[in-house]
Amino acid sequence: MSTSERVFGGGGPRGVLAHYGREARASFAFVERNYYLMKRYWGWEIAFLIYTAASSLSIMFIGESQGGDTSQLILFLGIGTLVWGYLNSVFANVAEMIAWERWEGTIEYTMMAPVSRLTHMLGVSIFAIIYGIARSICLLGVLALFFEIDLAGANLGAALLVIVIGSVSFIGFGIMGAVLPLLFPEKGEQMTFIISSILLLVSGVYYPVSVLPGWMQWLSNISPATYVLEAMRSAILDGESSRALMGDMIPVIVIGLVTIPLGMWVFGYFERLAKRTGRLKRSG
Repeated sequence: MSTSERVFGGGGPRGVLAHYGREARASFAFVERNYYLMKRYWGWEIAFLIYTAASSLSIMFIGESQGGDTSQLILFLGIGTLVWGYLNSVFANVAEMIAWERWEGTIEYTMMAPVSRLTHMLGVSIFAIIYGIARSICLLGVLALFFEIDLAGANLGAALLVIVIGSVSFIGFGIMGAVLPLLFPEKGEQMTFIISSILLLVSGVYYPVSVLPGWMQWLSNISPATYVLEAMRSAILDGESSRALMGDMIPVIVIGLVTIPLGMWVFGYFERLAKRTGRLKRSG
């Protein structure tokens, strides 16, 4: 029997294709499940969107209040608002997947299902990206109603590349963050919120990183949001090309290449620990 037959259950290449087909359908099932969860709690989705829009408008009105030609400042703040809103949405959707399972009472079914954890994470991550894009489009539409946004000199292709690479790095952070609700059922979700709050503070979302104290600037070096925001502003405000932005993107790529495999390993280790110690069913 060949290696592929032993691994994929026989059938050679056909067995391999059948295996990946099953895994792809399983990933889509997680996307579909999360979509229906979002529909069930649509009232909360609208409430959070209104809160985010109000917070974003408040920040941008601060820029408007400075007087003079504030178009660049408003665009600077708008980029920070939209990019952070998207990245934080990706992080939160991945990091809170265990908390959602507990709320719905499905954690044991999901964690014991005959589906690889990679497939599970892939489905959750795809939904997080789609959800984040849809949410960002809605937020951009709201901001455009109040402010004139001039993108004539922006390199939108480079900006798209930046946000795609940034998504990958935040998925890695989210997978590691998801370990906390798994390991600490009573307070893990609060701990993931603390992580996103620290990233917001040190990443230069609404101000240049240079204004931060020295020790906080050091922390900004390990936040992928710092590099994504710098690259996004260069692409939109200065029209920089994708090649010119690679200096900012290399750290983001490295962070993604480190955090995703590390996150999968860490999650797998603590998943086995949670199963041995009976923490899956516990709720706070």
